Amino acid sequence: MTVQLVWFKRDLRIKDHVPLASAAKAGRVICLYVYEPEIIEAEDFDAAHLNFINESLIELRKNLRQLGGKLFLRTGRMPEVLDDLHRETQFAKIWAHEETFNYISYQRDRRVRAWAKANSVALEEIPQYGVIRRLDSRNGWARQSSQRMNQPLTLAPKQIQLTPEINALSPGEICSPSRFQVRSFDRVSVQSGGETNAIDCLDSFLDSRGVNYRTDMSSPLTGEAGCSRLSPFIAHGNISMRTIHHQTEARVKELKEQRKSGIEIGPTWLKSLSSFRSRLSWHCHFMQKLEDEPEIEFQNFNRAYDGLREDEFNEEHFAAWCDGRTGYPMVDACMRALHQTGWINFRMRAMLVSFTSYHLWLHWRRPALYLARLFLDYEPGIHYSQIQMQAGVTGINTVRIYSPIKQVVDQDPQGVFIRRFLPELSEVPDKHLAEPHKMNSMEQTLFQCQIGQDYPSPVVDHKIRYKAARDRMHNLKKLPQSREASEKVFQKHGSRKTPMRRR
Repeated sequence: MTVQLVWFKRDLRIKDHVPLASAAKAGRVICLYVYEPEIIEAEDFDAAHLNFINESLIELRKNLRQLGGKLFLRTGRMPEVLDDLHRETQFAKIWAHEETFNYISYQRDRRVRAWAKANSVALEEIPQYGVIRRLDSRNGWARQSSQRMNQPLTLAPKQIQLTPEINALSPGEICSPSRFQVRSFDRVSVQSGGETNAIDCLDSFLDSRGVNYRTDMSSPLTGEAGCSRLSPFIAHGNISMRTIHHQTEARVKELKEQRKSGIEIGPTWLKSLSSFRSRLSWHCHFMQKLEDEPEIEFQNFNRAYDGLREDEFNEEHFAAWCDGRTGYPMVDACMRALHQTGWINFRMRAMLVSFTSYHLWLHWRRPALYLARLFLDYEPGIHYSQIQMQAGVTGINTVRIYSPIKQVVDQDPQGVFIRRFLPELSEVPDKHLAEPHKMNSMEQTLFQCQIGQDYPSPVVDHKIRYKAARDRMHNLKKLPQSREASEKVFQKHGSRKTPMRRR
């Protein structure tokens, strides 16, 4: 039997792992994970990402050992790592999942494909999402993506076979962040990686936590438990999208059968799971955009918007936003929550990008990189599409300018979330939490919060900046060149479920 190599990347699991199952059937198996300094030391990577990966690798190594296999860890640049391993083992084929990640990985994969061809090594890359590689047109994409998700799950192999040569290889060590020049935030509490944690997270969501998902997901307060919290496990491949899809469909069927038989299931369950199913499709829809156009990591979807903000970058405003000291409590609380936990709900992510794009009028690229490091669930395909959509530079999406004041009233009226992450506002009454700078001097003394000292004054005036941004975006959007470019963006990336004119 020939030697097969399974290259693990962002697919750190054994269940529903087609490359692993296929390689186990084809021959003796080398399971490989490579620590790649060019990825780990890049601007969009953080030590928390590596810690999550390491937790996942520890469990993956244990699970493979129970099947008779081994996980080999190496550090270096691809494909040079493959060169060394090939000399030692003469593996005949590489099995891997297709990956839609950042531009560094895109270039890396091209090098690996060239290496495999030059060395007469077969390379098979297998889809793991509803993302279609080399897609000709968005027409019919939803049907193709759905077919992928409906395919049966692939069982983990019952046994992995080794050769004496493979067994004698050095297993390699788990590499801590200290081994690399990697950026780091001081985290207080983050989710832990691993396949078991991913499965437990999905089970608890479908069993109980997701009952009010449709409403819970809007607030940073209720979203912490009410959202699925699966995103970091999806991003690092601890669980497959197909597994989540199948279990969600099974849960919907179960609830419908219970209701049909007269069992009370609660009025919100099915609506919540309907919203969750939409989010699963939404994931692949946005991933497809980066797959089709890797350049959106760096440049506007709509090139008619080039130059919109590039020449007006205010470093002081950017630093205030990064540190959570803008003088707008909901913005600052969300940023500090991200610093400590690596997670915030989607609406608040949209608000953070809206604030930096419209109130501070900052070009999206640097805020995007900063958030990439903060988000434990950083997924470039979703990240850059969403950042640009919220920044208003796609040309095919409605421009939404969030009011950080209204978000306090709507999502945290009692200030539970804000006071948790902004203790300097702990004595400020609820009625002043949205705009503490409007307290008079006597109130500031009474509530132990001196504006400009204990908590900053607003870096910009909301009303003035809101109107200026709205007018500027409206004027740009109606220009003929903008409309023409928007039409091209829609034809390449737009959803076919709704007409373009919805924008």
